[in-house]
Amino acid sequence: MKKNMPREIPDVDLLEEELHREKYKKRYRKVLRSTIYTLITVAAAAVLIATLFLPVLQITGTSMAPNLVEGNIVVSVNGSRYQPGDVIAFYFDNKVLVKRVIATAGQWVDIDEEGNVFLDGEPLDEPYITEKAFGQCNIDLPYQVPESHVFVMGDHRSVSLDSRNTAVGCVAGEQIVGRLVFRVWPFEFFGPI
Repeated sequence: MKKNMPREIPDVDLLEEELHREKYKKRYRKVLRSTIYTLITVAAAAVLIATLFLPVLQITGTSMAPNLVEGNIVVSVNGSRYQPGDVIAFYFDNKVLVKRVIATAGQWVDIDEEGNVFLDGEPLDEPYITEKAFGQCNIDLPYQVPESHVFVMGDHRSVSLDSRNTAVGCVAGEQIVGRLVFRVWPFEFFGPI
């Protein structure tokens, strides 16, 4: 039989070190869990805001050239009031189109053979276009914009399919995604639209 041998007493320093390590692990897990929850919440909020209030869009096609070209990435803002000159995005035929507002509800639009646009009988000042064109127009002019609609045209008038054609027509308020306010890509053109 074994005689009672003195038990080894663990070193107090080792015990304190192990206790400190366990407390650190517990604190680390708590901070990590809190950080992950915060990141998930922030990401969900960012997606919600980007989807509902600030949609980000990529430009395709040439109807807004030279002001907006293929590959530009822009931010839009939801709203309900649009003015002539605003660039808007709207849903059409399961796509999002980008065009410029020419006239709002109740206004009269007329376009002559050279592509000059008249709003309520007055020539429209259009510093954003480089060349005028009558384009693909098959509506009866002058044309009055219906209630709750806007009349839109692309800046590249000769190729743009827009409100001048009955295939697109005037854009209803519920079709509008928002007004384009900022270009974020490419960086050399970063800034307001």
